Amino acid sequence: MSEKPAHPLAVRATDVATRNTPSSYPSPFAERMAGREKRQLGNVFGLSNFGVNLTTLAPGAQSALMHRHSRQDEFVYVLQGTATLRTDQGDVELSEGMCAGFPHGGLAHQIVNRSDEPVTYLEIGDRTPGDEGTYPEDDIKAVMGEDGKWRFTHKDGTPFAS
Repeated sequence: MSEKPAHPLAVRATDVATRNTPSSYPSPFAERMAGREKRQLGNVFGLSNFGVNLTTLAPGAQSALMHRHSRQDEFVYVLQGTATLRTDQGDVELSEGMCAGFPHGGLAHQIVNRSDEPVTYLEIGDRTPGDEGTYPEDDIKAVMGEDGKWRFTHKDGTPFAS
């Protein structure tokens, strides 16, 4: 008789609970993620090398601050709605069935919902320890620790007030 697997073999993505906190960013940046719902699909299966999120943005919501990663590659695939991909080279509309990829060290990017309908997409990224996030439009810097958690400071290295 085989043991029960530690994680499910398959689930309906929309049955996965939404993440409890809207963002890991410190205040006042976390509040800018209002209207974003993430279902951490990769975590359900115990994935540790990469993450997969089913993300929905309400009208007017944004995916993240405009950012780029030093080590992490990212990929998005739009399932429903029309989103605007903002980059430091301009904006591109992403409609259903479109995808975009962001190699580490490449363009700063962000997805925003400028439409009147929700936008749902898959986002996939690796979980490379030591990854750094840089934010060209905001005074924030991120470093991923060995524990897989982001540590945030101002760009000059000073911590955010608690």
